[in-house]
Amino acid sequence: MAVVEAVSAEAAAPAPAPTASLLALEPRLQREFQQKVQRVRNQRAAKEELTPGVVYVGHLPRGLCEPQMHEYFGQFGTVTRLRLSRSKKTGASKGYGFIEFESDDVAKIVADTMNNYLFSERLLKCQFISPERVHEDLFKNCSKRFLKPSQPAVRRYNRIRSLVQKAKMTKRLLRKEKLLRKRLAEKGLDYDFPGFAAQDLSKMREKVKAPKKSKMNISLSSQGAARPLITSPAQH
Repeated sequence: MAVVEAVSAEAAAPAPAPTASLLALEPRLQREFQQKVQRVRNQRAAKEELTPGVVYVGHLPRGLCEPQMHEYFGQFGTVTRLRLSRSKKTGASKGYGFIEFESDDVAKIVADTMNNYLFSERLLKCQFISPERVHEDLFKNCSKRFLKPSQPAVRRYNRIRSLVQKAKMTKRLLRKEKLLRKRLAEKGLDYDFPGFAAQDLSKMREKVKAPKKSKMNISLSSQGAARPLITSPAQH
């Protein structure tokens, strides 16, 4: 009889509540804490599901650089990476670039919406690039700040040279030109061109003519100085 009463008492006792998987420091903040954790988990799951998408943008107008492109195309969605193709010599824009969006769905919408869109008197050309066609180095160093090339070759060419340096440069150019004419003659090509030799000859002729002009000017000025003055009778 005592065993039966004990079993009935255990059956009548309420079942223990399941233990919470996440516990806050204070019981009254438990619900708020669980909501925050769930929100973070949802965001993490959403980010894991997103697949980035790349869009090619062509016919870009002049003056549209990386900050302006990032700001303009950021209206459609989150822009993760951006690369504007530039000339290695001058640093000027080549008129096309690549934009990577956080979601490939957004990238497809941008490609469909902005293709043949009139922007600053130019029709933009946009195309969605499939993931297998995106090169792994497409966005290499895209986060680095762009610095205009220093153009050392241009500075070296335009630097001020002394007379000795100019003479050496002229001699070197004439030697190369003579070698080129010799090679053409050996191959049976009867081709004549002015070249540096003609320019050097014309400069020498100008130098020879210059003293004659100066002598003529001196003689004329001397003749003008020797001309007598005609005075009126009243001055005598």
